[in-house]
Amino acid sequence: MSEEPVFFPVRLVWTGGKSGEISVDRKAIIRTGTPLGDLKEANYHTPEDLFVASATVCYMNGFINFTKKMHIDFKAFTCDAIGTLEKVDRSFEITKIEMRTRVEIESEDLRSKIDRALELAAKYCFVGNSMKCPISHDTEIVVV
Repeated sequence: MSEEPVFFPVRLVWTGGKSGEISVDRKAIIRTGTPLGDLKEANYHTPEDLFVASATVCYMNGFINFTKKMHIDFKAFTCDAIGTLEKVDRSFEITKIEMRTRVEIESEDLRSKIDRALELAAKYCFVGNSMKCPISHDTEIVVV
């Protein structure tokens, strides 16, 4: 990325109740809701979902970037993340995000390099670094 600012315009249009549609030019619309809303709203993506997902996607993209720079291949990457929403003072906050990542590789020789790529991805995840909650990483590397 360049050192110049990059802008990410997003448009939200209210669709009734506590639902809306997020749009970004030339991308799929995301329906939003609330976890405690009516049944219809509970089926849509919540701000909490999107918050946790953004950290997870950034971590995965960083991992992929570092594996490319290090010229190493992997077979599969999955990451399950859980954000914890808790009452803090008079409001609610996501107080932590716990990520469990599994990477499949074809050779034991790659394990230390994959470990390093995961470590760098966590360290340089700009979305995660922009969040005030701690993010933990539990990783499993499996030879298949």
